[in-house]
Amino acid sequence: MDVQKAFVDTQGNATIKCPQCGIIKHLPVTQYRGRQHTLKVRCNCNYAWNLLLDFRRHYRKKTELSGTYTLDAPTNGGGRLTVVNISRSGVGFEVTGLHAIMIGQKARLQFTLDNKKKTPIDKHVVIISVKNGYVGCEFLDDRVFEKDLGFYLQP
Repeated sequence: MDVQKAFVDTQGNATIKCPQCGIIKHLPVTQYRGRQHTLKVRCNCNYAWNLLLDFRRHYRKKTELSGTYTLDAPTNGGGRLTVVNISRSGVGFEVTGLHAIMIGQKARLQFTLDNKKKTPIDKHVVIISVKNGYVGCEFLDDRVFEKDLGFYLQP
């Protein structure tokens, strides 16, 4: 059975499109907020599929972008990274080998988008999660949502 991901808007509605006939519907899904849910959906055309609800604040795009990180003082360190996902509010990246990255630290990330312009991204972040080689960050800049990054993040 097919699985489709649906992002939930701020009003608690998911917009879905039937993979079979293409009809678009809006479903109220507020009652599922706070936990991951997969729903079985059936269209008027009788096609059924699974719908994975995503309640994130912003769309998160999967990527594979190479770059570097530098930890801010008082901690020293840095290295190579691979950005594995990016959204309007932050990034998730992977590092290999030993690292000194801890929750609450601030860092500078530099990487290049894989768009036509090869847009360079240079952002300050705060580390919000570390699990083995995966690091989740939130952008610190007020003007994070630049035009090129915004265009890149469109689903």
